[in-house]
Amino acid sequence: MESDSAHRNATALGVGRPERPHTIFRLSRHFSLTSLLGLAVVTICLLWSYRDMTTRHLVEHEQRANANLTQALANASWTGYRDHVTRSGGRSRQALLDDPATGQLRAELLTRMKGLPVVKIKIYSLDGTTVFSTDEQQLGESKRDNAGFQAAKSGQIVSAITFRERFDSFEGVINNRDLIASYLPVRTSSDGAIEGVIEIYSDVTDMLRQQQRAQWQVAAIVLGLLGLLYVFLFGVVRKADRLIQRQASEREAREDQVRHQAYHDALTGLPNRAYFTERLSETLSLSARHQRACALMFIDLDRFKFVNDSLGHAAGDRLLQVVSQRIQTCLRDSDLLFRVGGDEFTVLLPQIAAAEDADLVARRIADAIARPAEVSVHELTVGASIGIGVFPGDGSTAQELLKNADAAMYAAKNAGRGAHAFYSASMNRRSQQRLDLEMALSRGFRAGEFVLHYQPRVDPSSRTVLAVEALLRWDSPERGLVLPGEFIGVLEECGMMGLVGEWVLRTACTQVVAWAAQGHSSLRVSVNVSSMQFQDPSFVATVKRVLEETGAEASAVELELTESILVAHAEQASTNLQELRALGLRIALDDFGCGYSSLNYLRHLAVDYLKIDQSFVDDIIDNPRDQAVAKAIIELAKSLGISVVAEGVETEAQARFFTDACCHELQGFLFSKAVGAKDLGHLLPQPSPAVA
Repeated sequence: MESDSAHRNATALGVGRPERPHTIFRLSRHFSLTSLLGLAVVTICLLWSYRDMTTRHLVEHEQRANANLTQALANASWTGYRDHVTRSGGRSRQALLDDPATGQLRAELLTRMKGLPVVKIKIYSLDGTTVFSTDEQQLGESKRDNAGFQAAKSGQIVSAITFRERFDSFEGVINNRDLIASYLPVRTSSDGAIEGVIEIYSDVTDMLRQQQRAQWQVAAIVLGLLGLLYVFLFGVVRKADRLIQRQASEREAREDQVRHQAYHDALTGLPNRAYFTERLSETLSLSARHQRACALMFIDLDRFKFVNDSLGHAAGDRLLQVVSQRIQTCLRDSDLLFRVGGDEFTVLLPQIAAAEDADLVARRIADAIARPAEVSVHELTVGASIGIGVFPGDGSTAQELLKNADAAMYAAKNAGRGAHAFYSASMNRRSQQRLDLEMALSRGFRAGEFVLHYQPRVDPSSRTVLAVEALLRWDSPERGLVLPGEFIGVLEECGMMGLVGEWVLRTACTQVVAWAAQGHSSLRVSVNVSSMQFQDPSFVATVKRVLEETGAEASAVELELTESILVAHAEQASTNLQELRALGLRIALDDFGCGYSSLNYLRHLAVDYLKIDQSFVDDIIDNPRDQAVAKAIIELAKSLGISVVAEGVETEAQARFFTDACCHELQGFLFSKAVGAKDLGHLLPQPSPAVA
């Protein structure tokens, strides 16, 4: 689980926080607002359209009724009053009142209009004079300029609805009425000449009220149906909105997870190399802008590989978590911690007053890491080598500062581990030398500069060569003959060990086949196997393939493994050993005595040879304890059916001790140093002549 301090570190960096949008689109909210607005617009448009349509239809209806009424009057009464109308143009009101025809026309119209919604009738002569009106006050008025009169005079029928708060009808004064006024031409026949104009006022107040009630009823029904549709659609949209929001939340969660994984280390929860690169460049830019110093620390754990190999990756992972938490407790809130590799960390100090500030932080970190840590019931102690680069003096760019801090870390590690060092120019020269060595090794391997030398293993009594150990050498044209101690570590770090290891095995197998062809069929060759090779899942298959391709007898080949390889990966080691022995190979346990020296696991690991380490042999003559232990090892190995080889025998006294102790084989400079295959010929026993 990510520690609180690591979480604070990530939060300070600005990584891991989800980048939420400023506004979240809510489908249901937008739907409700737009739908309600739409309902309001539809309702208003519907009411307006319905009112306009009903009003128009009412006017048209009344217009037709008034036209029919006018025609009826023309058919029934116009003949008797035509002369009165046509000759009354321009007459005064009093003259019209005094004319008996006016009274007769009034009486007849009132009789005919009885029971009809007509509230007023006016008759105009063709010059616009009001010849008759149910309102006597209007007699004699001129309507010559009235648009309705002019339209009717030209043969059109014009009607309009109007509201009057007070209106003089032929039955008296009426109030607050809706009226339709129609101007109609008067003809005695449909194709006859227009002889006058009639204006008729119809009272449609009750009809309009009925239409309005119907209008609101229709509106209520429509609104009810639209409301039901709205509720149904709102439910659908709201469900869809929730689905969309859930999918958006899931998408954001996935994006947050991807973002977190992209910028964080899964094991420790710390920001990783990708974010470190971005943050370092940003910090250097700010430091340059504000003209202040900052520092970069490159931290590499000491002996971490040993923990991984001994206790497994689970213990190594837990140790990394503990270390990351301890480093975080040594930092200020503004300082930033990153995990940039397997056991590599970087610390960015964005602002320091002097280099001594970085020195103080480095000391705190080193002390915190050096404290024992309990991991998987084991109390582990590791250290840290810390390299420090200070901006701008140790690098003006992110790449340059990181390279120099890394060089300082290697300098601290070479100084004895558990130390810290500031960058100096000489470190780059050493880094360049190391890079040159890697490139030279790669070129040398491709150019065939790697060779094998062989050191004999002899019988203690007869001093006859029984086997040889194949030892890698680099015959460099520039460097001369280079021993493996100077370059094996580089091969492992640059990933060439697997390739070179297979070449060593293949070359040794080819050589043992050549010796067998020369009559040395009993001679065995032992080949050292690195931890990297042995852990490769394809190692056994590679060995089998090499044996088949070279034609070497499996019984003539030994594989030498160190204690740490077998103990650190006991289960895999047991499986591999069984498969290798099934091929017919012999197994030697190398450097016994300098590591765990656990006698218990010898019962479970099927090995053929036990090689006592040279450090044990050096003081064997003067140290009774070493003598007692060596004899105990030999006796135990013999009881388990394991042969013992004493390495590093350099004096006759050492040889006599191991001979008296019944050691099976001896190896060391006393008998021969490692030599080339050609130079080994005079040390090998002469082959027996073939029997005819």
